[in-house]
Amino acid sequence: MEDQQKIRDYLLDAIGEEGCGLVCEDADIIKDDEGWKLFLCGFMEPWKLGNSVSEAKDTIKELAQARFGLS
Repeated sequence: MEDQQKIRDYLLDAIGEEGCGLVCEDADIIKDDEGWKLFLCGFMEPWKLGNSVSEAKDTIKELAQARFGLS
């Protein structure tokens, strides 16, 4: 699961360790027939990240800039 770890590492880099906290530690990153998905603690539905690692990173960057819709 090298790609999964790349996405998880990018998530931590994009948000920062302080901003991430337990949310990133508990984040589930999976790949199914629809592509990569991110499940964060406290959210009912997963975020679709894309079909490739680069698409997933781009989506995480967009979500992080919007503070994952929390602000």
